[in-house]
Amino acid sequence: MSYSQHAMGSGSRTTRKTFEFGRTHVVRPKGKHQATIVWLHGLGDNGSSWSQLLESLPLPNIKWICPTAPTRPVAILGGFPCTAWFDDGELSEDGPDDWEGLDASAAHIANLLSTEPSDVKVGIGGFSMGAAMAVYSATAYALGRYGNGNPYPINLRAVIGLSGWLPGSRGLRNKIEVSHEAVRRAASLPILLSHGTCDDNVPYKYGEKSAHSLSVAGFRNLTFKTYEGIGHYTVPKEMDEVCIWLTARLGHEGTR
Repeated sequence: MSYSQHAMGSGSRTTRKTFEFGRTHVVRPKGKHQATIVWLHGLGDNGSSWSQLLESLPLPNIKWICPTAPTRPVAILGGFPCTAWFDDGELSEDGPDDWEGLDASAAHIANLLSTEPSDVKVGIGGFSMGAAMAVYSATAYALGRYGNGNPYPINLRAVIGLSGWLPGSRGLRNKIEVSHEAVRRAASLPILLSHGTCDDNVPYKYGEKSAHSLSVAGFRNLTFKTYEGIGHYTVPKEMDEVCIWLTARLGHEGTR
């Protein structure tokens, strides 16, 4: 299903883009439906490849939604078009953030979660650029709004970022500190970040710095896992840790 998200620009004079999202793949829960997690792929990938891995995890009570990002020219690839949640330039504190692209994708993800039953806990996870998108959604949830000021509508209960980074880290702490509600939401949202020390695509220092920026901004329920000698990929041990973490956070296995 193709879904078009109209992105609200921030008053810039450039024409507002309409992003065409690709196909969404859904993995139905094998047990009782207790949680729904949108899982986001990395640059140039699609929802299908992740849906196969997620289906194999021992998490019978989770429904997985695996959307596919729009195809767009990406600056870091010299303008070559591929699937990307936002336009990605250099990974640095000073690099420009594509707020319009981030907000359009965050809204698309929120839209996918908006029709879930009220008794189902919802979360967002992802790998690489998908992890950056998940963490950006976490900040929008805490602030109660997207970068463009529109209200963020989803009550997130878990966020996972594997081999990713935090877009828009500058000034995050200041934005959160001005609102009691934002401080409360940031402090209570469980976040799991993990990163390999030998990552050549998204260097480990960016994962580490992102975790630091989040905790300084008041995200107190944050776990940062380091994987020695691991590059820009996931390993079974890491996915095992994700399963353990999710089970503990979302109260599965009928324990309640």
